[in-house]
Amino acid sequence: MNPYALRVLRIELRRSVAPWAGAVILTTALAFLYLLKGTLGSGTTAWTAQWTTMALWLRALLFYLWPLAVGSGALQGLRDHRSKMSELLTSTPRPARHRAAALAGTTGAALASAFALLVLVGGVQVLAHTSYTHLGWLPIALVGAFSLVAGCVLGMGAARALPSVLTPPLLTVGSFAFTALMQLSLGRTQTDTADGIATSEPNRLSLLSPAVQDVRDAFTTLSAAVHLGQTVWLLGMAVTGFALLVAARRRTRLLALTPVLAGAALALLVLPNAADRMFVVDRAAAEPVCDGPVCVTRTQQGRLAEVAGPGKKALSLLHAALGAGAPVSVRESATVLPEGSMPKWSGRTVPLDFDDAGLVDAKGEGLTWALVGKGLVPGCSPVGWSGTGTEDVARTVAVGWVLGDLESLPQVSANARRYADTEARPVWKKFRTLPKAEQRARVEAMRTAALSCEGDALEALTGGASR
Repeated sequence: MNPYALRVLRIELRRSVAPWAGAVILTTALAFLYLLKGTLGSGTTAWTAQWTTMALWLRALLFYLWPLAVGSGALQGLRDHRSKMSELLTSTPRPARHRAAALAGTTGAALASAFALLVLVGGVQVLAHTSYTHLGWLPIALVGAFSLVAGCVLGMGAARALPSVLTPPLLTVGSFAFTALMQLSLGRTQTDTADGIATSEPNRLSLLSPAVQDVRDAFTTLSAAVHLGQTVWLLGMAVTGFALLVAARRRTRLLALTPVLAGAALALLVLPNAADRMFVVDRAAAEPVCDGPVCVTRTQQGRLAEVAGPGKKALSLLHAALGAGAPVSVRESATVLPEGSMPKWSGRTVPLDFDDAGLVDAKGEGLTWALVGKGLVPGCSPVGWSGTGTEDVARTVAVGWVLGDLESLPQVSANARRYADTEARPVWKKFRTLPKAEQRARVEAMRTAALSCEGDALEALTGGASR
């Protein structure tokens, strides 16, 4: 960079709100990330768990960071009007586009640098939590940074075209309303799952917002069509903002709206409308890594050693109890089902979900018990919903049958363990008085109901009685 450009940069940093805008973006985002840490996922979907989840969670924060960028740009765009220098600057020989480039470039660079620092803070922690590294998260983060720059430039241009003290707050509130509506109503389509459960999913309009939906799993990423469409839309936004900055006549300002309108139209042609084409499975992340019959995805390859031993022992116990019909493998599923849909289970595989409440903190013998339980009663709650208590009771009794004695669920919360123990004990007392052949028949009936998600597993175990 030549000395003249450095001098201009230093002057703009002193005279503009660029450093303050970057500081606001950085500090508010860090406060949100650390003070409200529980809202940003947990386990494999935590914002520091994987590279893709980190980038998606930072993009989720744009629901309020982007309006702040638009508002700060509008505040910066009023600088000449507040200082009453507009007419003086138009009489100078320096082209308006040069002044606009210095103004927009300085503030845009400050906001992009703030977002880059957020990525750096998250990236350092991700490196400590996973051994799976890739670059698939980079386009997600780059589009997020570009959205702050484009929003800032648009705010500058709008404030230059409408120089009023009310312009910055109105633009900020309007931008926030836009991101909220895209996530809550206008950007979502009401639908029913194949099982008749009412739910909603994002549509094409939602992708006009730079913010993304919450992260539900570690294998989902945004498709290339989403990156392309959003880049086109943001590019049109930035061009319109810059054109408004240099426009001096009303007709020119009206023509300056063409890029943002054209960008929106082109983006809507490129952006996918189906949710399964917006959020796609990262096949590299979902690739299995195995130790014999126990497999995890590549995202969790660092945990394979701690899962392999308990997993093999669980398979051995299940084979001894169920015989030829027992599961033959333990596998972490990378299948991403729509929210509200019913899971599909195979009797030959024990499902492994590191975010399952029964497996989160389980280790050693506790993990073995948990996997035995999942092999018998994997769970039939719709995707995104919490489990039912009767399944916990049936699972506890079934694990007791395999181990020869009633075992509690040490890997779940205290309340769930207390409920399962209290409800399971009377069921166990009646169940253990049955003949061995009848016990096995009822366990197999329970497992059939649990795997098909048709009927109640506890009722099948108790022969139709709830107790």
